[in-house]
Amino acid sequence: MLTHPTEGADVLVIGGGVIGLVTAWRAARCGLSTALADPEPGGGAARVAAGMLAAVTELHYGEETLLGLNLASARRYPSFTAELEEASGQDIGFRACGTLAVALDADDRAHLRELHELQRRSGLESEWLTGRECRRLEPMLAPGVRGGLRVDGDHQVDPRRLAAALLTACERAGVVFHRRRADRLSVVADRAAGAVLDDGTEVAAGQVVLAAGSLSGRLAGVPAHVLPPVRPVKGQVLRLTVPPAHAPFLSRTVRAVVRGSQVYLVPRENGELVVGATTEEMGWDTTVTAGGVYELLRDAHELVPGITELPLIETRAGLRPASPDNAPLLGRTALPGLHLATGHGRNGVLLTPVTGDAMASLLAGGELPEAARPFSPGRFAPAPAPQEQPA
Repeated sequence: MLTHPTEGADVLVIGGGVIGLVTAWRAARCGLSTALADPEPGGGAARVAAGMLAAVTELHYGEETLLGLNLASARRYPSFTAELEEASGQDIGFRACGTLAVALDADDRAHLRELHELQRRSGLESEWLTGRECRRLEPMLAPGVRGGLRVDGDHQVDPRRLAAALLTACERAGVVFHRRRADRLSVVADRAAGAVLDDGTEVAAGQVVLAAGSLSGRLAGVPAHVLPPVRPVKGQVLRLTVPPAHAPFLSRTVRAVVRGSQVYLVPRENGELVVGATTEEMGWDTTVTAGGVYELLRDAHELVPGITELPLIETRAGLRPASPDNAPLLGRTALPGLHLATGHGRNGVLLTPVTGDAMASLLAGGELPEAARPFSPGRFAPAPAPQEQPA
């Protein structure tokens, strides 16, 4: 196939989800000429994400280092929102509404108590409530709620509005969009030098950022020893609408563990109610299944019985980009000129501000901020072969 070289850019971002877009926007704001390759920028996992900014209620054992990055990004969100809305002229649906995590049986209550202790040991703010106190906050909750955690610092944003605003901000900042799929990485003299698109166009760049979500591990031309270990994890999600006669339905995000599965309900100011999400190791399958929809509605009904009266307006499935340790890969690879911003898993929307700041600092000739350094791609580098001992 004939190729058509384009004029080189300082930075080429491969991938147009929220992580790729925020990286491109921040790079352009630093004065770097920036290009982005993606057939549908503004799509990706954000089309399915609920947009919970849940650094506290998403805390898991063994993820204390990731907690630091999550908290740094959560604290950044109000100023990031103001900056992005000014740059784009669009509302991204940021709501400082808080989160209520509740328990429906004794086992779940014990689990939440343990989570509360972990949060307290980690210096996080959360308040234990009785079932009656939970229902006083959210009257639509089921009578059987046994207790819960009120976390006033865990908020939400609308990921679709976020992606749309980032796309506009990129356009206004002068980012050049190549609405094609990157077919392979260009490597010249052992250095990343751009990419070849699926129509044969060559895009040259001084630095390349691979931010293609769950597809990041499939780009041809990337040496095997720096290929990111990212896999797709399927998530199905539902969207309902709250008619005026049922409003107000919920005032904040409500989440629980039901029969071992996480379920959450995220109310938007526009009357939309997002219910999610399944976690399925199904490879590249994005089929919406009757079983997935049933399980989400069943679990949500146990939590908030009135949900079955609401109109169901959308069902969708998407792929989260997951890494082996459930944390992102940020920064330089062993191939000069190639950087990674991928593997954010369930935290992609939450980590959008801090990822943009970190990658812009690196691309502008600096270093990763301290909070991002533990997430260098080098932590997954193959171990060196053992040296033979002299006889």
